[in-house]
Amino acid sequence: MALVPCQVLRVAILLSYCSILCNYKAIEMPSHKTYGGSWKFLTFIDLVIQAVFFGICVLTDLSSLLTRGSGNQEQERQLKKLISLRDWILAVLAFPVGIFVVAVFWIIYAYDREMIYPKLLDNFIPGWLNHGMHTTVLPFILIEMRTSHHEYPSRSSGLTAICTFSVGYILWVCWVHHVTGMWVYPFLEHIGPGARIIFFGSTTILMNFLYLLGEVLNSYIWDTQKSATMMPTWLPWANDLTNVSWNPTSPEVGFSCFTKER
Repeated sequence: MALVPCQVLRVAILLSYCSILCNYKAIEMPSHKTYGGSWKFLTFIDLVIQAVFFGICVLTDLSSLLTRGSGNQEQERQLKKLISLRDWILAVLAFPVGIFVVAVFWIIYAYDREMIYPKLLDNFIPGWLNHGMHTTVLPFILIEMRTSHHEYPSRSSGLTAICTFSVGYILWVCWVHHVTGMWVYPFLEHIGPGARIIFFGSTTILMNFLYLLGEVLNSYIWDTQKSATMMPTWLPWANDLTNVSWNPTSPEVGFSCFTKER
């Protein structure tokens, strides 16, 4: 019997991101009509990343359900590819970019909101939508990491990918400034060229750190869960755990895969 239906959680999170994106795109803001539109904001890019990631999670769950017990090797091979894609997106994009957006936004907001989210935006973006874009990303991605095991790529390839994304976005921000004469984020207007270089370099380093944090967190959570299934039976709480099966390679691995054997 499944203890927690993580598949249902993924569907709910996917629907919430779709709602946030639809409501955000429906807002008539001047910045949406300028060069680059919404795509010049890392917050919007992150929302798209999260929605795509959880969409792939839901697709993986459905594919796993449809191929269960079929014995079709080709379908199983395609499912493994889908799982690998899901895990890669979480490791390289969904976790580091999501945590970066939440952390950097609220740190700058606490220091001086006019530098990152001017009060004028309150006339366009309701409070719940602001938190949907800049707050709920954190608990959603932590829930996914806590309920499902993910295989991280090799550290070198993972760090290369996140560096490529970071540098690519920095170049995109610089290009938007080159075309429009205005920086995407107001605080970049108030610092000099040297400070901007330091800031851009620091954000790239932070992205790499967050990638490593996700890798360590994923290993810690699932190594702990695996160890729990190997508890000595003389421990007072171990009787239930010894009858629990854990398969880290299962496409459905998570709380829903910690099942009582009958």
